[in-house]
Amino acid sequence: MSTVEPDTRPPDAHDWEEVQASPEFADLRRRLRRFVFPMTGLFLVWYLVYVLLADYAHGFMSTKVFGNINVALILGLLQFVSTFAITMLYVRYANKKLDPKAAEIREEIEGGDTK
Repeated sequence: MSTVEPDTRPPDAHDWEEVQASPEFADLRRRLRRFVFPMTGLFLVWYLVYVLLADYAHGFMSTKVFGNINVALILGLLQFVSTFAITMLYVRYANKKLDPKAAEIREEIEGGDTK
């Protein structure tokens, strides 16, 4: 008795070039860039403002808020908070907008179950 095994060969380079040129893949890249570029720009501006304040606004940055906690320390800690917030936003965005589209493209390429 002969059984037919599914084609488990990986897609070749020609297949990948076709996928990369497809409108579906272009849409996936556009969705990724729609989040990554603005968020990167926003974070870099926020970081640059912090650095410039630290360098040129000593009086403002050394303003005590309470106890030994000053504005510089709070803004420095907010850099970490914003990094984690961006990560959480990206994960949510990827789960909603990127992963389903990527799975759809992968399914189309592999032509079978992706699990």
